Amino acid sequence: MIKAGIIGGAGYTAGELLRILLHHSEVEIKSVVSRSHGGEFLHKAHPDLTGETALKFDSELSQDVDVVFLCSGHGHSKGIVESGVIQGSAKIVDLSSDFRIKGEHDFVYGLPELNRDKIQNAENIANPGCFATCIQLTLLPLAHAGLLKDDVHVTAITGSTGAGQNPTATTHFSWRSNNASIYKPLTHQHLGEIGQSLKQLQNTFTKSIHFIPMRGAFTRGILAASYVPTERSLKEITELYQEFYKDHPYVHLSEDPVDVKQVVGTNKALLHLQKENGQILISGVIDNLVKGASGQAVQNMNLIFGLDETHALNLKSTAF
Repeated sequence: MIKAGIIGGAGYTAGELLRILLHHSEVEIKSVVSRSHGGEFLHKAHPDLTGETALKFDSELSQDVDVVFLCSGHGHSKGIVESGVIQGSAKIVDLSSDFRIKGEHDFVYGLPELNRDKIQNAENIANPGCFATCIQLTLLPLAHAGLLKDDVHVTAITGSTGAGQNPTATTHFSWRSNNASIYKPLTHQHLGEIGQSLKQLQNTFTKSIHFIPMRGAFTRGILAASYVPTERSLKEITELYQEFYKDHPYVHLSEDPVDVKQVVGTNKALLHLQKENGQILISGVIDNLVKGASGQAVQNMNLIFGLDETHALNLKSTAF
């Protein structure tokens, strides 16, 4: 039995993680740390867990753990790791951005469709960003085939949960409802990890990624549309994608246009390909809290501990 701990247990990603791990037959949740909710039942922060568990939040992490999920947010994980609070041989899966870019650390970038073999032998995992996950899945097969020879253009929209649990001027209901807006155009923080992954597969890739992120008037999900010029036929490109993802259980090609409701609540990524005026357009959808965060974190944990990567993750979409 894998003994799991969570630091930063009161937020959206931790809540989603708890929902999955509570039904994972190979995991025992040993410690859920929250500075703001120490001593309280988990359902005080996650009301949907009422009746699911009698666990309470801890003020400090138990040292009797095999894996620790860091859900404290960007900029906090590095300090937690350096503090020594995680002791012994515990594996780490970090859901922040602190270790995603290669540097003087031993974290493996945890996109299974890119690094599954490395993840299986890793001690520490840097879980990808939600936008980054969806966008990379739309582009990886092209990079693998060396077909990214021009600038890449991406437009993507995300639900409000991607901004975290604490409301801000652009996430509270009155502003977000019946609204849409662009933010961080061409400068989004996920560009670094996206470019890093594309260059990993196509080391000649030196072009720009022009990314326009948008906020949507919904809570969960990401829709990304990526397009680049190509002389290849749609049939040839489709075969590339089928071959690249044939052994990856959560990425599926759809003959029909995709939409967010198809994947909400699941660890799936759906892709749709079309070619217009010399451009290949790849549309992708994921749930930002599952495949874009906590589901992928559990997928990585499964791989680290030698389990089937789909264990506890065959979640069903609510569709409507």
